[in-house]
Amino acid sequence: MLLALIVSPFVWNRPGARQSLRLQRLSDGVLWAAGRSGSGESTSRYKVLAPISHGNLTIFPVVADFSHDTGQFLTLDEGLRSGEVVVTEAGKIQPLVRRRWSPSVPHGDQVNQLVLVNNSDRPLILLAGEIVTGGKQDRVVGKDRIVPPKSDPIDLSVFCVEPGRWVETSSKFSGFNALMAQPSVRKRAMADKNQQEVWAEVRKSANSMSLGSSLSGSAGGAPSSDISVSMAPPASYARAMASPAAQSKVDAVATLLEHSYDKVMRELRERHAVGVAVAVNGEIIWADIFASTSLLEKYWPKLVRSYAAEAVTTSIGSSHADVKSAQAFIEYRAGKREVIESDPGVYRHTEMVGDGYRVFELASLLPNTGFDIHIAKMSE
Repeated sequence: MLLALIVSPFVWNRPGARQSLRLQRLSDGVLWAAGRSGSGESTSRYKVLAPISHGNLTIFPVVADFSHDTGQFLTLDEGLRSGEVVVTEAGKIQPLVRRRWSPSVPHGDQVNQLVLVNNSDRPLILLAGEIVTGGKQDRVVGKDRIVPPKSDPIDLSVFCVEPGRWVETSSKFSGFNALMAQPSVRKRAMADKNQQEVWAEVRKSANSMSLGSSLSGSAGGAPSSDISVSMAPPASYARAMASPAAQSKVDAVATLLEHSYDKVMRELRERHAVGVAVAVNGEIIWADIFASTSLLEKYWPKLVRSYAAEAVTTSIGSSHADVKSAQAFIEYRAGKREVIESDPGVYRHTEMVGDGYRVFELASLLPNTGFDIHIAKMSE
């Protein structure tokens, strides 16, 4: 059962991996530095290093003075490739039920709901922005979460990134070349939680790639008024970004950064490189920080292409970000409001709203963990 709380003006104090939660009034200090993280880590233990740049995109490696064992966790790409993780439309739930049907999972196919089953022996990490293709529409995962091993079907909250199509192309979903939505699309799903905003950002990105309607999806009947009939011809974000035209633009940026970053990672592995801060046109827009270097390395190929897509769909400017501004970005202060959702014994998801930013923390509550698996921060 998921538990949700809106906390203001309080925050959760999480002093140790195995201790119970308690409320503490907000101080005026940096929350991570005050022991915000699940295992008592602080932002003062994260350090931003010299950047890697290409064109209008700048990436700052982030290192930490700690390391967590994340070997037990499974990524969505790994699970889909092995077949141990199954994602399908909600209407196909019955054959997937292991014990008894859960009333929290919808009966019929719906735009913003998919069903996921983790058949593996490992807990599954889902990150907001991961894209699955197939079914009646391509979707993007709306929030970070952890799915326990051998799970019954769960309601996977998603947003459509293929407006207009409602014709099944396959019964099960795939990761479609391990694609991650670019930050501007992730932001609409994670922060705005609004389907129309997601569609608008998808169309804006496709237009910026000069793809237009030539990459339109198949026409089909809309399931309900949830699909806007006033939308322009439909286009699949996944296929738009994977087209030869888009790939050449994204790879021109991503490949150079990847090679540079791989060299840096070899040098930083012993220093526990765990994340990056991202700037476009000199403005820090995003940060992704993980619990371990190995997790960062697993997600890096799809992340760097999502950052590159953001850069090539943004008008080029001449400003450049510096290490000081990137360090300040990851050391966020107490926010105005927190929304905490918890699946007891599995994970806790915290969304914190501050002045000009939002932070999303996914903490594992599984045995022998009690630390943050992933932290995402976005500018607003």
